[in-house]
Amino acid sequence: MSITEQQFFAYVRENPINVQLLEELSALQLPQCMLTAGCLVQTVWNLKSGNDAQFGIKDYDVFYFDDRDLSWEAEDMVIRRARELLGELSEKVEIKNQARVHLWYSEKFGKPYPLLKNVEDGIDRYLTLCTRIGIRIEDRGLYAPDKLDDMWHGILRMNPLNPQPDLFRRKCDEYLARWPWLSIITL
Repeated sequence: MSITEQQFFAYVRENPINVQLLEELSALQLPQCMLTAGCLVQTVWNLKSGNDAQFGIKDYDVFYFDDRDLSWEAEDMVIRRARELLGELSEKVEIKNQARVHLWYSEKFGKPYPLLKNVEDGIDRYLTLCTRIGIRIEDRGLYAPDKLDDMWHGILRMNPLNPQPDLFRRKCDEYLARWPWLSIITL
């Protein structure tokens, strides 16, 4: 059995932080804004495991794409606006302008990163295929290039667009510590 898009959204809405972010982030009017990755996938895993919807979720990733100003100051201004909007919740939210990731990624992770053309390009480069999921703030549309089956069944596969075995394994180990029923499949 798998999960439908409608069921996925019902699970995601069981996490009140996801609901708040989906409702309030539109006030920032960020281009191509999406709520993405762990806060969505891990909410589903939590509910399937009988955990509280927020269990073990370290942060809530928000991506946007604005290539008009690639400075840190412009991104920081967005982060400060989000702090004002979200209050204490902003401490759990990580907002990243995907148009500028290529400027800092190699210094932080020691590997070059391509120039991205949109938010989906950033999601497409996640380490694990099953986490390549986002919900657009503007229209609540789902972006899931790998569908929802692996996420639902807890299957962790390394992303061939971003093959980093050490980081992938570390990420998988973090997931398995919280959700031991997940499984790693190597190609």
